[in-house]
Formats: sequence, structure tokens, C-alpha cells
Amino acid sequence: MKYTFIPRTKIRVSKICLGTMTWGRQNSEDEAFEQMDYALDQGVNFFDTAELYPVPPKKELYALTEEYIGNWFKKTGNRDKVVLASKIAGPADFTKYIRTTGFSKDSILEAIDGSLKRLQTDYVDLYQLHWPERNTNFFGQRGFNADNDDHWEDNIHEVLNTLSDLIKAGKIREVGISNETPWGTMRYLEESKVHEHLPRMVTVQNPYSLLNRTFETGMSEISIREKIGLLAYSPLGFGVLSGKYLGEVPPRKGRITLFPHYSRYSGETATAATEKYNQLAEKNGLSLAQMALAFVNTRKFLTSNIIGATTMEQLKENIASIDIELSKEVLQGIEEIHGDIPNPAP
Repeated sequence: MKYTFIPRTKIRVSKICLGTMTWGRQNSEDEAFEQMDYALDQGVNFFDTAELYPVPPKKELYALTEEYIGNWFKKTGNRDKVVLASKIAGPADFTKYIRTTGFSKDSILEAIDGSLKRLQTDYVDLYQLHWPERNTNFFGQRGFNADNDDHWEDNIHEVLNTLSDLIKAGKIREVGISNETPWGTMRYLEESKVHEHLPRMVTVQNPYSLLNRTFETGMSEISIREKIGLLAYSPLGFGVLSGKYLGEVPPRKGRITLFPHYSRYSGETATAATEKYNQLAEKNGLSLAQMALAFVNTRKFLTSNIIGATTMEQLKENIASIDIELSKEVLQGIEEIHGDIPNPAP
């Protein structure tokens, strides 16, 4: 395994992070335990979860993923071996069963206390805001419909002040954002620069893959210059970049087969790009999944690559991508395809 540090901290994390959003929906607790056992044995010391998980979210399954992780900690005693990240759910129609008060002080306090109880731990190493509470574009939304009446700027100081209290209380160590824009990222950073007692966001968890390299426009410069590390999610685009959806018959247990509304990475243009990337991988004796993950691993702005799997075979292949070095020819081929079909699945 290869390791790095969460920027501006002494927290050492594996460059492969174990994603958990399928646990409780596509994976049983026993399967989740097996994944955590294997990942830790392979040197993966960074796990990412959220109160929203499993996904797709469902009221009856609320926070079941965190419960699985907490039960594993209790069974194995491995809490001190894991850098643990979780998230507070943002406001949305599909999260009304969780709460409707966004990132208010009471909401954050309720969310972290619930997560700590389920995770059976006293602290979370990295606590993230799952998506913006203001009106903006995320989750693949194109364009921006401005709403100057959302008063989001009035809340940012209170959000950071609440997170500061939680750090002082020992409930969280560091803070991060997720599904953020360049403007939102810089506003958080600026607030903590102006008010030095406020905590500084150290990571941003955004999508990044061969099908979605929009992070490179704007966000990558912020990441490098401001030292806020990318935690890349969906590096395989919901499994699309494994190549398993290229055949005429989709895999019966595939995520997009089970949940067809998760079509962010499977449009016509994205499929055309995936076919080209698959041809490049085959030409160079690589699996598409490992080429796709190895590419993400090369990025200078990357802190950790969040992989997810529903089978042990997938998990082993994904973790093994850390040892793959892409040749100049493969990297050049990737850039040529990207030039022809740039960011088909934002």
C-alpha cells in the first residue's frame, strides 16, 4: 500500500480508501466485515462512510452502514487502526426523514452524536459536510440556477464555529467538504483565514474519474495551492468503468441494473468513451477497472481514492490498482480519448 497525509495534518492515510455505501443494501453485515478485514490486512487504513448510507437511501435502512462499522470495531477492537471519515447529510427532499434543518448547530450536534453512537467510537477523524446546503450545482447537475435569497453566507460562520466546538470536545479531529464547487471551497477557506480560531477544511470529496475530470477545472488549482486534498469518489463511475455494462446483457446484480435511476455515468456519450477506454486497456494488457483506478492514483491533487465493491473479487482488484504503473503510452492514450470525449458524465 502507498500512503500520504491528509493535508496540513499528521494523519497518515492509505491512498486507497474503503468506501462503504453499499453495506446494508447490496452487502450484508457479514460481507461488510469481510471487506473491512481484507482491506485492513492489505494496508488500507482509511474508511469513508456517512449517516446517509446505504445508498440509495431509504428510511428503513437509515445509517445501517455506520452500525455495521461500529459492530466491526466492537468485534475486532480495530478502531485505533483505522482513520475514520463520516458525513452529515445535507438538506434535500430525499433526506427529510433524517432532518430538515440543514447544517444548523442543533443539526450538526444531533448528527455527530448519532454517528458516534452507531460507530461505537468517541471520535471521528474526518467529519464532512456531505453536500452544500445552499442552492448550487452538484451530483452531476449541469448549469446553475442562481438563488440570491438562500442566505447561505449567513450560515458559514456558524457552521465552522459549531465544528470548532466539536474539535475542542474531542468528537472530531479534522473537517472536510464534499460535492463542492470552487466558490464554496474558497469561501470556507477564506472564512477560516479571516477568523483564525475557526477550523480549516482539509479535504474535499468530489467525483473524479476517466468519465468526469471536471475537478481539473478550477478545483485542482485550489487543491494544490491551498492544500485541500481530493478524496475522489466514484472513480469507476458506479461500476461503469469496470466494463461490465458494455455487453448486451447487463449484470443481474450490478448497481445500475438494480437502481437504473443512477444513470449519471451511463449515458450514450459516457458509454462511447467507456468503450474507447476499454479498448485502450485491452491493448495494453490491463483491465479497464485497474487502468481507471491507476489513473486516478497518479493525480497530484489526490489524497485518497475511494473505492467501493460488492464482491470480494472486485475489492481485491480495486485495492491491487495501487501497484499498477501506467506507461507513457497509456497515459497519452487516455489524454487522446479525453480530448475527443471530454467529461461525458459530470
